[in-house]
Amino acid sequence: MSPRHPARGPLRWAVELDGAGRHPAAWRLPGARPGELFTAAHWRRLAATVDAADVDLLVVPDAYRLQSADERDQRGRLDAVAVAAHLAPLTRRTGLVPVVTTTHSEPFHTQKAVATLDLTSRGRAGWQVEVSTTSAETDLFGRKAAAPEGELWREAAETVDVARRLWDSWEDDAIVRDLATGRYVDRDKLHYVDFAGEFFSVKGPSITPRSPQGQPLVVVPVRHDPSLALAAAAADVARLETTEAAQAAVWAAALPAATVLLDVEVLLRRDAAEAAEVAAQLDAWSPGHAPRTLRHVGTPETFLELLGDLPDGVGGVGVVPLDLPVTLDLVASDVVPRVARPVVHGTTLRERFGLSRPASRYAEGVPA
Repeated sequence: MSPRHPARGPLRWAVELDGAGRHPAAWRLPGARPGELFTAAHWRRLAATVDAADVDLLVVPDAYRLQSADERDQRGRLDAVAVAAHLAPLTRRTGLVPVVTTTHSEPFHTQKAVATLDLTSRGRAGWQVEVSTTSAETDLFGRKAAAPEGELWREAAETVDVARRLWDSWEDDAIVRDLATGRYVDRDKLHYVDFAGEFFSVKGPSITPRSPQGQPLVVVPVRHDPSLALAAAAADVARLETTEAAQAAVWAAALPAATVLLDVEVLLRRDAAEAAEVAAQLDAWSPGHAPRTLRHVGTPETFLELLGDLPDGVGGVGVVPLDLPVTLDLVASDVVPRVARPVVHGTTLRERFGLSRPASRYAEGVPA
């Protein structure tokens, strides 16, 4: 193993895994195993690599739309929360972060699913907030018309607020299990949230007991002003999606309370020429897919050089492999071990990120 690379400061890591990779033609590469992309075995193999590398976050993407309209491209998704729940007992350290969209989902359902994941993962759950912006997605549900993106992110902010209130609606010691009296729950420690906002009115309480973290981590992608506003108000972790390092620095400066990760689409091989050839082949098979964020095609060494020059305020990277599993394997074996990492105390995701476990806002003696 090469010596530790002098990247700028200790870095945190997220890895987003999607099918055979973000590039929609990646399923055609050798080793992609396209016949297994919708199987549990596929996700178990990838998660084992991520967990063994002690990556901070494994993000499972999701959306209410197909990835492409081209029949040659990889299309189709599994439910992100269900995938993360399957991986919970099979992983030990990595945080599990499914994407859950708020536009066509009820806050009550979302908070229940994430709290359940926190229980089954023993305190390693997070939730990445997302919105649905297209009319095609709206038509799938038929309940409301498409809305401006600013409104969608305000709705997302309200969903996060409601979810956090519901996570607090059971105090930590609400379950008493008193065999002598036959009393299972202390009803005085379950609380109505009585929320009324622009988009939702929710009485509560939750039907799920308070989870190990109390408040699972909230992850927010930042790609424009509306998502930046939510990240600044509510994110524990922010993922910056921009192709410009200068823009990333501006956004990071607006997020002093969050851990800030810069997303990078990555395709790695041990030989730079081979990496360039693979990337060119993918684009020949399925052209027209511009990078959604910074993109790096090269070797583990050139990727390490990029990590040594991250913008100010960025505390880590969100690796989005363009192909799987080759790029993920190289990141895990040749990149992550060569970069300084923050010291981890404890086993929960909040502890990993240096966050305290909040008390329920409804508990006696907790400031309102």
